[in-house]
Amino acid sequence: MIRKTPFHPRTSEANETGLWSHWSGYLAADRYQMSDKFEYFAIRNSAALFDTSPLYKYRLTGPDAEMYLAGVMTRDIRKCQPGQAQYTIWCDDEGWMLEDAVILRLSPDEYLITTAEPNLFYFEDLIGRLSVEIMDVSDDYGALALQGPHSRRILEQLAPEVEDLGYFRVISAKVGDAAVTISRTGYTGDLGYEIWVDRDDAVQLWDRLLETAAPHGAVPCGQDAVLITRIEAGLLLIGVDFHSARFAWNDDQRATPLELGLGWMFRDLASDDRRFIGRPAIQREIEERSSRWATTGIVVDWQDWSRLHNERGLITSKDHTPEHGGMMIYDANLERIGYTPSFVYSPILQRHIGIARLRPQHSAPGSRVGLELSIDHRYEVVDAHVSKLPFYDPPRKTA
Repeated sequence: MIRKTPFHPRTSEANETGLWSHWSGYLAADRYQMSDKFEYFAIRNSAALFDTSPLYKYRLTGPDAEMYLAGVMTRDIRKCQPGQAQYTIWCDDEGWMLEDAVILRLSPDEYLITTAEPNLFYFEDLIGRLSVEIMDVSDDYGALALQGPHSRRILEQLAPEVEDLGYFRVISAKVGDAAVTISRTGYTGDLGYEIWVDRDDAVQLWDRLLETAAPHGAVPCGQDAVLITRIEAGLLLIGVDFHSARFAWNDDQRATPLELGLGWMFRDLASDDRRFIGRPAIQREIEERSSRWATTGIVVDWQDWSRLHNERGLITSKDHTPEHGGMMIYDANLERIGYTPSFVYSPILQRHIGIARLRPQHSAPGSRVGLELSIDHRYEVVDAHVSKLPFYDPPRKTA
C-alpha cells in the first residue's frame, strides 16, 4: 500500500513533473519542477521546503528515559539539555554501526527521535526493567525542513522565537493556529530548520510557510536536490555510505563509527563512565588503531577530467545527478585503496566531489589518488586528491 504524507494535498498540486519515489512506503517527490538544479539553487541562495514526513518518529518518555538512552546511544545524552538536539548513533555489541538519528530533548523526561529505518521493536527490546515508554508517533505528525540562507527571516515572520534559536536547539511555537516544534537542524549543510506539526494542521502550516516564503524566491524541493546538498555537506546516507550491521551478510558490509568519520563522538571517552552498547569494541579499536577504513572527501582534478573526455571527442561531463555506487580509488601503483559510495558534480563548487572510504594510510588531506570512471565503456583513471569533509560549510549554518 502506497501511503501519502500529511502534506500530500499540497505536494501533489505543486509537483509539475509527476516524478515520485517510495520513501518508507510513502510517496516522496523527486522534483517539483523540470530542473532539480533550480530547486538546488533555491536551497543554496534563498530557501526551499522539503517534506521529511516519511522519517520514523519515536517519542520516549519516563523517569528512566535519560538512563536508557545513555546506555543505547554512543553519544552521551546527559550532555543534551532540555531544549537541545543531538546527532547520535547506536551500535551492536561488536561496535558495528546500526543507524544514526537526531534526538530532540523536549523536556527532562521526554525525547523525540527521528530515524530513517524502523527501530521500534529494537528499542523496545532494550528497555528491560527501566521506567521508559516508547511510542511510534510516525503517523501523528508531519515534518518539514525549511533550508537555506533566507530560512531564518522567513520563519521568524511566523514564529518570532526563531530569531534567537541556536544551532541544534529546539523550541515550541505556534504558526497561525498550529502548535509546532522547531529545531535548528537539517540535512543540507546550510542554515535551516525542521518543523514538526500535528497531521491535522499540516496543510495549514504548508500554506502559511509558502505564502511567507514566496517573496524570497523560496520553492518546494524534492529529494534530487537534497541529495546533492548532503554530499556537499559530507553527511552520511544509510544504504549508501553505510549499511546497518543488522542486515549485513559479512564484515565487508559493516562499518564502525570510527571508519565512518564519526570518531569525534568519542573524544571524551576517557571521562565518560557509561557502559553503552559497543563501548568495549570501540575503545579497543581506538587503542589498537585497527580501523580498516577512513571516511574522507575526494576532489577530482578538473583539467584531467576534461582531458579524458576531450581525447574521446566528448563534451566534458558535469552531471549533478548523485552517483551512489562503488567508484574505485587507486594509488600511484594502481593498487586499489578504496572507493566512493557517493559522488556528484557540485553546481556551487563547480567540482566533481565524493565521499570516499580509503585505507587510513592514504587518507591524509592533499594525498594524490586516482579515481576510476567509465568513458565510452572503457575504464579510465582520473587524477584526484583527498580532502577534508565537509566540502561546503557556510558560517551561517551555525552562526
